Amino acid sequence: MKVVLVNTYEHRGGAAVACNRLAHALQEAGVDAHMLAVTTTGKDDIAVGVCRSRWAKWWQRWAFLRERLQIFLHNGLSRKQLFTVSTASAGVSIAAHPLVQEADVIHLHWINQGYISLQELGRLLALGKPVVWTMHDMWPVTAICHHARDCRRYTAECGSCPFLASHGSDLSTRLFHRKKRVYAAAPLHFVACSAWLRRQAEMSALLKPADTLCDIPNPIDVSFFAPAPQEAARKRLGLPLGKRLILFGAVNAADKRKGIDYLIQTLQILHEQYPAWNDRVELVVFGAAANLPLESFPYNSTALGYLTDAGLIRDMYRAADVYVTPSLEENLPNTIMEAMACGVPCVGFDVGGIPEMITEGCGYVARYKDAADMASGIDFVLQEDNHEAMSRLSRRMAEERYAVPVVAQRYIDLYKELPAVQVKP
Repeated sequence: MKVVLVNTYEHRGGAAVACNRLAHALQEAGVDAHMLAVTTTGKDDIAVGVCRSRWAKWWQRWAFLRERLQIFLHNGLSRKQLFTVSTASAGVSIAAHPLVQEADVIHLHWINQGYISLQELGRLLALGKPVVWTMHDMWPVTAICHHARDCRRYTAECGSCPFLASHGSDLSTRLFHRKKRVYAAAPLHFVACSAWLRRQAEMSALLKPADTLCDIPNPIDVSFFAPAPQEAARKRLGLPLGKRLILFGAVNAADKRKGIDYLIQTLQILHEQYPAWNDRVELVVFGAAANLPLESFPYNSTALGYLTDAGLIRDMYRAADVYVTPSLEENLPNTIMEAMACGVPCVGFDVGGIPEMITEGCGYVARYKDAADMASGIDFVLQEDNHEAMSRLSRRMAEERYAVPVVAQRYIDLYKELPAVQVKP
Protein backbone atom coordinates (compact mmCIF):
# COMPACT_ATOMS: atom_id res chain seq x y z
CA MET A 1 0.00 0.00 0.00
CA LYS A 2 1.32 3.44 -0.97
CA VAL A 3 0.25 6.46 1.08
CA VAL A 4 1.28 10.08 0.57
CA LEU A 5 0.85 12.36 3.57
CA VAL A 6 0.44 16.03 2.65
CA ASN A 7 1.35 18.80 5.10
CA THR A 8 2.54 22.38 4.57
CA TYR A 9 5.65 22.09 6.72
CA GLU A 10 8.06 19.25 7.36
CA HIS A 11 8.76 19.94 11.04
CA ARG A 12 7.43 23.37 11.97
CA GLY A 13 4.39 23.28 14.24
CA GLY A 14 2.42 20.54 15.94
CA ALA A 15 0.67 19.30 12.79
CA ALA A 16 3.97 18.88 10.96
CA VAL A 17 5.51 16.98 13.86
CA ALA A 18 2.47 14.70 14.07
CA CYS A 19 2.38 14.10 10.30
CA ASN A 20 6.09 13.31 10.17
CA ARG A 21 5.79 10.89 13.08
CA LEU A 22 2.84 9.15 11.44
CA ALA A 23 4.73 8.77 8.15
CA HIS A 24 7.59 7.07 9.99
CA ALA A 25 5.15 4.95 12.01
CA LEU A 26 3.45 3.74 8.83
CA GLN A 27 6.78 2.89 7.22
CA GLU A 28 7.79 0.91 10.30
CA ALA A 29 4.50 -1.00 9.96
CA GLY A 30 5.29 -1.93 6.34
CA VAL A 31 3.37 0.81 4.51
CA ASP A 32 5.12 2.63 1.64
CA ALA A 33 4.55 6.10 3.12
CA HIS A 34 6.03 9.48 2.20
CA MET A 35 5.40 13.01 3.36
CA LEU A 36 4.91 15.79 0.80
CA ALA A 37 5.65 19.30 2.12
CA VAL A 38 6.34 22.69 0.56
CA THR A 39 10.07 22.43 1.26
CA THR A 40 12.21 20.04 3.29
CA THR A 41 15.58 20.07 5.00
CA GLY A 42 16.82 17.09 3.01
CA LYS A 43 17.82 15.30 6.21
CA ASP A 44 14.85 12.91 6.21
CA ASP A 45 14.27 10.61 3.23
CA ILE A 46 10.61 10.17 4.13
CA ALA A 47 9.86 13.85 3.44
CA VAL A 48 9.85 15.28 -0.09
CA GLY A 49 9.65 18.97 -0.97
CA VAL A 50 7.34 20.16 -3.75
CA CYS A 51 8.97 23.56 -4.23
CA ARG A 52 12.57 22.86 -5.15
CA SER A 53 13.41 25.55 -7.68
CA ARG A 54 13.77 29.22 -6.84
CA TRP A 55 10.74 29.97 -9.02
CA ALA A 56 8.58 27.38 -7.26
CA LYS A 57 9.57 28.72 -3.85
CA TRP A 58 8.83 32.27 -4.98
CA TRP A 59 5.41 31.24 -6.29
CA GLN A 60 4.48 29.52 -3.03
CA ARG A 61 5.58 32.56 -1.08
CA TRP A 62 3.43 34.74 -3.32
CA ALA A 63 0.46 32.40 -2.72
CA PHE A 64 0.98 32.80 1.02
CA LEU A 65 1.23 36.60 0.79
CA ARG A 66 -1.73 36.85 -1.58
CA GLU A 67 -3.93 35.04 0.92
CA ARG A 68 -2.77 37.26 3.80
CA LEU A 69 -3.37 40.36 1.64
CA GLN A 70 -6.91 39.19 0.88
CA ILE A 71 -7.62 38.82 4.60
CA PHE A 72 -5.92 42.14 5.41
CA LEU A 73 -8.00 44.06 2.87
CA HIS A 74 -11.24 42.31 3.75
CA ASN A 75 -10.68 43.04 7.42
CA GLY A 76 -10.43 46.80 7.09
CA LEU A 77 -6.61 46.90 6.88
CA SER A 78 -6.34 45.20 10.26
CA ARG A 79 -3.63 42.61 10.94
CA LYS A 80 -5.44 41.27 13.99
CA GLN A 81 -6.87 38.11 12.38
CA LEU A 82 -4.23 37.50 9.71
CA PHE A 83 -3.50 33.98 10.93
CA THR A 84 -6.81 33.19 12.62
CA VAL A 85 -8.39 32.45 9.24
CA SER A 86 -7.26 30.97 5.93
CA THR A 87 -8.95 31.25 2.53
CA ALA A 88 -7.01 28.69 0.43
CA SER A 89 -7.36 31.10 -2.48
CA ALA A 90 -3.93 30.28 -3.89
CA GLY A 91 -1.33 27.57 -3.64
CA VAL A 92 0.91 25.19 -5.54
CA SER A 93 0.10 22.16 -7.67
CA ILE A 94 0.77 18.65 -6.38
CA ALA A 95 -1.81 16.57 -8.30
CA ALA A 96 0.74 15.64 -10.96
CA HIS A 97 3.52 14.85 -8.49
CA PRO A 98 4.74 11.23 -8.80
CA LEU A 99 4.07 10.48 -5.11
CA VAL A 100 0.46 11.60 -5.56
CA GLN A 101 0.01 9.82 -8.88
CA GLU A 102 1.37 6.54 -7.50
CA ALA A 103 -0.44 6.70 -4.15
CA ASP A 104 -3.24 4.33 -3.20
CA VAL A 105 -4.35 6.81 -0.54
CA ILE A 106 -3.94 10.59 -0.36
CA HIS A 107 -3.73 11.60 3.29
CA LEU A 108 -4.11 15.34 3.89
CA HIS A 109 -3.03 16.99 7.12
CA TRP A 110 -2.53 20.76 7.67
CA ILE A 111 -2.44 22.26 4.16
CA ASN A 112 -2.83 26.01 4.70
CA GLN A 113 -0.68 29.14 4.24
CA GLY A 114 -0.24 28.98 0.49
CA TYR A 115 0.11 25.24 0.00
CA ILE A 116 -3.12 23.55 -1.19
CA SER A 117 -5.78 25.84 -2.62
CA LEU A 118 -9.42 24.85 -2.88
CA GLN A 119 -8.91 24.58 -6.64
CA GLU A 120 -6.04 22.13 -6.10
CA LEU A 121 -8.09 20.19 -3.57
CA GLY A 122 -10.69 19.75 -6.30
CA ARG A 123 -7.99 18.36 -8.60
CA LEU A 124 -6.90 15.88 -5.93
CA LEU A 125 -10.47 14.66 -5.46
CA ALA A 126 -10.83 14.33 -9.24
CA LEU A 127 -8.01 11.76 -9.29
CA GLY A 128 -10.45 9.19 -7.96
CA LYS A 129 -8.23 8.10 -5.08
CA PRO A 130 -9.46 7.74 -1.49
CA VAL A 131 -8.73 10.94 0.44
CA VAL A 132 -8.21 10.88 4.20
CA TRP A 133 -7.99 14.23 5.96
CA THR A 134 -6.59 14.44 9.47
CA MET A 135 -7.92 17.60 11.11
CA HIS A 136 -5.41 19.35 13.34
CA ASP A 137 -7.86 22.20 13.81
CA MET A 138 -11.38 23.09 12.63
CA TRP A 139 -10.50 24.63 9.24
CA PRO A 140 -11.54 21.60 7.13
CA VAL A 141 -15.11 21.83 8.50
CA THR A 142 -15.55 25.63 8.64
CA ALA A 143 -15.41 28.26 5.92
CA ILE A 144 -12.20 30.01 6.94
CA CYS A 145 -11.46 29.82 10.69
CA HIS A 146 -9.04 27.42 12.34
CA HIS A 147 -10.86 27.55 15.68
CA ALA A 148 -14.52 28.56 15.74
CA ARG A 149 -14.47 29.28 19.48
CA ASP A 150 -18.08 30.04 20.46
CA CYS A 151 -19.30 30.57 16.88
CA ARG A 152 -21.67 27.92 15.51
CA ARG A 153 -22.44 29.45 12.11
CA TYR A 154 -20.52 26.64 10.40
CA THR A 155 -23.30 24.25 11.47
CA ALA A 156 -25.66 25.91 8.96
CA GLU A 157 -23.94 28.52 6.78
CA CYS A 158 -20.98 30.74 7.54
CA GLY A 159 -21.55 34.48 7.39
CA SER A 160 -21.18 37.58 9.58
CA CYS A 161 -17.87 36.02 10.51
CA PRO A 162 -16.68 37.14 13.97
CA PHE A 163 -13.11 37.12 12.66
CA LEU A 164 -13.90 39.55 9.82
CA ALA A 165 -15.00 43.18 9.87
CA SER A 166 -18.20 42.37 8.01
CA HIS A 167 -21.86 41.54 8.44
CA GLY A 168 -24.28 39.27 6.64
CA SER A 169 -23.06 37.52 3.53
CA ASP A 170 -19.29 37.98 3.42
CA LEU A 171 -16.02 36.31 2.44
CA SER A 172 -16.75 33.43 4.80
CA THR A 173 -20.14 32.86 3.12
CA ARG A 174 -18.60 32.71 -0.34
CA LEU A 175 -15.85 30.34 0.75
CA PHE A 176 -18.31 28.17 2.67
CA HIS A 177 -20.27 27.54 -0.53
CA ARG A 178 -17.10 27.12 -2.58
CA LYS A 179 -15.85 24.50 -0.15
CA LYS A 180 -19.19 22.76 -0.33
CA ARG A 181 -18.95 22.56 -4.13
CA VAL A 182 -15.39 21.20 -3.97
CA TYR A 183 -16.25 18.65 -1.28
CA ALA A 184 -19.24 17.43 -3.30
CA ALA A 185 -16.98 15.81 -5.92
CA ALA A 186 -16.07 12.74 -3.88
CA PRO A 187 -16.28 11.27 -0.37
CA LEU A 188 -13.88 12.62 2.23
CA HIS A 189 -12.72 10.57 5.19
CA PHE A 190 -12.09 12.95 8.07
CA VAL A 191 -10.03 11.98 11.09
CA ALA A 192 -10.08 14.17 14.18
CA CYS A 193 -7.11 13.99 16.52
CA SER A 194 -9.42 14.16 19.52
CA ALA A 195 -12.97 13.17 20.41
CA TRP A 196 -13.65 16.84 21.15
CA LEU A 197 -12.74 17.86 17.59
CA ARG A 198 -14.80 15.00 16.18
CA ARG A 199 -17.85 16.29 18.06
CA GLN A 200 -17.28 19.79 16.66
CA ALA A 201 -16.87 18.43 13.13
CA GLU A 202 -20.03 16.33 13.33
CA MET A 203 -22.05 19.55 13.46
CA SER A 204 -20.58 21.01 10.25
CA ALA A 205 -22.93 21.66 7.35
CA LEU A 206 -20.00 21.01 5.00
CA LEU A 207 -20.12 17.29 5.68
CA LYS A 208 -22.25 15.17 3.38
CA PRO A 209 -23.74 11.67 3.89
CA ALA A 210 -20.94 9.96 1.92
CA ASP A 211 -18.24 11.39 4.19
CA THR A 212 -16.91 9.48 7.18
CA LEU A 213 -15.58 10.81 10.46
CA CYS A 214 -13.66 9.19 13.30
CA ASP A 215 -11.04 10.16 15.88
CA ILE A 216 -7.49 8.80 16.09
CA PRO A 217 -4.80 10.49 18.21
CA ASN A 218 -1.40 11.49 16.92
CA PRO A 219 1.47 9.04 17.52
CA ILE A 220 4.55 9.49 19.66
CA ASP A 221 7.68 7.38 19.98
CA VAL A 222 7.38 6.36 23.63
CA SER A 223 10.71 4.54 23.46
CA PHE A 224 12.40 7.89 22.73
CA PHE A 225 10.23 10.13 24.89
CA ALA A 226 10.67 8.18 28.10
CA PRO A 227 11.52 8.94 31.74
CA ALA A 228 15.18 9.22 32.76
CA PRO A 229 17.11 10.67 35.71
CA GLN A 230 16.11 14.30 36.15
CA GLU A 231 19.49 15.49 37.39
CA ALA A 232 21.37 14.46 34.24
CA ALA A 233 18.85 16.24 31.99
CA ARG A 234 19.12 19.43 34.04
CA LYS A 235 22.89 19.39 33.88
CA ARG A 236 22.84 19.07 30.09
CA LEU A 237 20.51 22.08 29.84
CA GLY A 238 22.21 24.13 32.54
CA LEU A 239 19.10 24.18 34.73
CA PRO A 240 19.14 24.39 38.55
CA LEU A 241 19.27 21.07 40.40
CA GLY A 242 17.62 21.97 43.68
CA LYS A 243 14.43 23.56 42.37
CA ARG A 244 10.97 22.45 41.28
CA LEU A 245 10.75 23.39 37.61
CA ILE A 246 7.55 24.54 35.90
CA LEU A 247 7.76 24.11 32.12
CA PHE A 248 5.81 26.19 29.60
CA GLY A 249 6.17 26.81 25.89
CA ALA A 250 4.99 26.66 22.29
CA VAL A 251 6.37 27.31 18.81
CA ASN A 252 5.66 30.97 19.59
CA ALA A 253 5.50 31.21 23.36
CA ALA A 254 4.34 34.85 23.19
CA ASP A 255 1.25 33.95 21.10
CA LYS A 256 -1.79 35.23 23.01
CA ARG A 257 -3.74 32.11 22.04
CA LYS A 258 -1.20 30.05 23.96
CA GLY A 259 -2.37 31.80 27.12
CA ILE A 260 0.70 33.80 28.12
CA ASP A 261 -1.46 36.37 29.95
CA TYR A 262 -3.12 33.61 31.96
CA LEU A 263 0.25 32.06 32.74
CA ILE A 264 1.44 35.37 34.21
CA GLN A 265 -1.73 35.64 36.31
CA THR A 266 -1.43 32.01 37.39
CA LEU A 267 2.16 32.37 38.56
CA GLN A 268 1.41 35.62 40.38
CA ILE A 269 -1.42 33.89 42.25
CA LEU A 270 0.80 30.88 42.97
CA HIS A 271 3.44 33.24 44.35
CA GLU A 272 0.98 35.14 46.54
CA GLN A 273 -1.29 32.36 47.77
CA TYR A 274 1.17 29.46 47.94
CA PRO A 275 4.29 31.14 49.39
CA ALA A 276 5.83 27.81 50.41
CA TRP A 277 6.97 27.44 46.79
CA ASN A 278 8.52 30.90 46.45
CA ASP A 279 12.11 29.81 47.08
CA ARG A 280 11.64 26.36 45.58
CA VAL A 281 10.17 27.02 42.13
CA GLU A 282 11.61 28.30 38.86
CA LEU A 283 10.09 28.66 35.39
CA VAL A 284 11.50 27.19 32.18
CA VAL A 285 10.19 28.53 28.84
CA PHE A 286 10.79 27.03 25.40
CA GLY A 287 9.87 28.30 21.95
CA ALA A 288 10.32 31.65 20.22
CA ALA A 289 10.23 34.06 23.15
CA ALA A 290 11.61 37.35 21.80
CA ASN A 291 8.48 39.23 22.91
CA LEU A 292 7.91 37.23 26.08
CA PRO A 293 7.74 39.46 29.20
CA LEU A 294 10.04 37.37 31.41
CA GLU A 295 10.21 40.26 33.87
CA SER A 296 6.48 39.76 34.56
CA PHE A 297 7.04 36.33 36.07
CA PRO A 298 7.42 36.29 39.87
CA TYR A 299 9.97 33.47 39.72
CA ASN A 300 13.42 33.16 38.21
CA SER A 301 12.99 32.17 34.56
CA THR A 302 15.14 30.43 31.98
CA ALA A 303 14.36 30.81 28.26
CA LEU A 304 15.60 27.81 26.27
CA GLY A 305 14.61 29.35 22.95
CA TYR A 306 13.33 27.43 19.94
CA LEU A 307 14.74 23.91 20.23
CA THR A 308 15.15 21.74 17.14
CA ASP A 309 17.35 18.98 18.56
CA ALA A 310 15.09 16.09 19.59
CA GLY A 311 17.46 15.05 22.36
CA LEU A 312 17.36 18.50 23.93
CA ILE A 313 13.57 18.60 23.65
CA ARG A 314 13.41 15.28 25.48
CA ASP A 315 15.82 16.54 28.15
CA MET A 316 13.61 19.60 28.59
CA TYR A 317 10.67 17.41 29.60
CA ARG A 318 12.80 15.11 31.73
CA ALA A 319 14.10 18.12 33.63
CA ALA A 320 10.61 19.41 34.49
CA ASP A 321 8.39 18.62 37.46
CA VAL A 322 5.19 19.86 35.81
CA TYR A 323 4.23 21.00 32.31
CA VAL A 324 1.71 23.85 32.21
CA THR A 325 -0.33 24.68 29.11
CA PRO A 326 -2.66 27.67 29.62
CA SER A 327 -3.60 27.55 25.92
CA LEU A 328 -7.01 28.96 25.03
CA GLU A 329 -7.38 26.95 21.79
CA GLU A 330 -6.16 23.39 21.49
CA ASN A 331 -6.90 20.09 19.82
CA LEU A 332 -4.48 17.40 20.97
CA PRO A 333 -1.19 19.12 21.89
CA ASN A 334 1.97 17.19 21.05
CA THR A 335 3.63 18.87 24.01
CA ILE A 336 1.26 17.19 26.47
CA MET A 337 1.87 13.81 24.83
CA GLU A 338 5.63 14.30 25.00
CA ALA A 339 5.53 15.43 28.61
CA MET A 340 3.31 12.52 29.66
CA ALA A 341 5.54 10.02 27.85
CA CYS A 342 8.48 11.39 29.86
CA GLY A 343 6.48 10.92 33.05
CA VAL A 344 5.74 14.61 33.60
CA PRO A 345 2.27 15.45 35.02
CA CYS A 346 0.48 18.25 33.15
CA VAL A 347 -1.81 21.14 34.06
CA GLY A 348 -4.08 22.75 31.47
CA PHE A 349 -7.40 24.47 30.94
CA ASP A 350 -10.62 22.59 30.21
CA VAL A 351 -10.56 23.30 26.48
CA GLY A 352 -10.47 21.21 23.31
CA GLY A 353 -8.95 17.77 23.69
CA ILE A 354 -6.94 18.59 26.83
CA PRO A 355 -9.40 16.94 29.27
CA GLU A 356 -9.14 13.72 27.21
CA MET A 357 -5.39 13.72 27.76
CA ILE A 358 -5.00 14.90 31.34
CA THR A 359 -7.34 12.32 32.81
CA GLU A 360 -7.72 11.73 36.54
CA GLY A 361 -4.41 10.96 38.16
CA CYS A 362 -2.28 12.38 35.30
CA GLY A 363 -2.30 16.02 36.40
CA TYR A 364 -4.94 18.70 36.77
CA VAL A 365 -7.55 20.23 34.44
CA ALA A 366 -8.38 23.78 35.51
CA ARG A 367 -11.59 25.62 34.77
CA TYR A 368 -11.32 27.53 31.48
CA LYS A 369 -9.58 30.89 31.88
CA ASP A 370 -9.49 30.47 35.68
CA ALA A 371 -5.96 31.43 36.71
CA ALA A 372 -6.66 30.79 40.39
CA ASP A 373 -7.78 27.24 39.67
CA MET A 374 -4.70 26.68 37.51
CA ALA A 375 -2.46 27.90 40.34
CA SER A 376 -4.23 25.47 42.66
CA GLY A 377 -3.59 22.71 40.14
CA ILE A 378 0.14 23.46 39.96
CA ASP A 379 0.34 23.39 43.75
CA PHE A 380 -1.51 20.05 43.78
CA VAL A 381 0.77 18.44 41.20
CA LEU A 382 3.98 19.65 42.84
CA GLN A 383 3.07 18.10 46.19
CA GLU A 384 5.42 15.20 46.93
CA ASP A 385 2.54 12.92 47.95
CA ASN A 386 0.91 13.29 44.52
CA HIS A 387 3.78 13.68 42.11
CA GLU A 388 5.28 10.19 41.90
CA ALA A 389 1.96 8.41 41.31
CA MET A 390 0.91 10.98 38.69
CA SER A 391 4.25 10.58 36.94
CA ARG A 392 3.84 6.80 36.66
CA LEU A 393 0.24 7.03 35.45
CA SER A 394 1.08 9.74 32.90
CA ARG A 395 3.70 7.45 31.39
CA ARG A 396 1.34 4.47 31.28
CA MET A 397 -1.43 6.49 29.62
CA ALA A 398 0.98 7.72 26.93
CA GLU A 399 2.07 4.15 26.19
CA GLU A 400 -1.49 2.85 25.93
CA ARG A 401 -2.96 5.70 23.87
CA TYR A 402 -0.27 7.30 21.74
CA ALA A 403 2.46 4.71 21.09
CA VAL A 404 3.55 4.52 17.44
CA PRO A 405 2.42 0.92 16.77
CA VAL A 406 -1.01 1.56 18.32
CA VAL A 407 -1.78 4.66 16.23
CA ALA A 408 -0.23 3.32 13.02
CA GLN A 409 -2.38 0.20 13.16
CA ARG A 410 -5.54 2.27 13.60
CA TYR A 411 -4.71 4.23 10.44
CA ILE A 412 -3.83 1.07 8.51
CA ASP A 413 -7.19 -0.41 9.50
CA LEU A 414 -8.87 2.79 8.28
CA TYR A 415 -7.03 2.70 4.93
CA LYS A 416 -8.09 -0.91 4.36
CA GLU A 417 -11.75 -0.05 4.99
CA LEU A 418 -11.86 2.83 2.50
CA PRO A 419 -14.46 2.21 -0.22
CA ALA A 420 -13.80 2.65 -3.92
CA VAL A 421 -14.22 6.24 -5.04
CA GLN A 422 -16.75 7.39 -7.60
CA VAL A 423 -15.97 10.95 -8.64
CA LYS A 424 -18.90 13.15 -9.58
CA PRO A 425 -18.39 15.04 -12.86
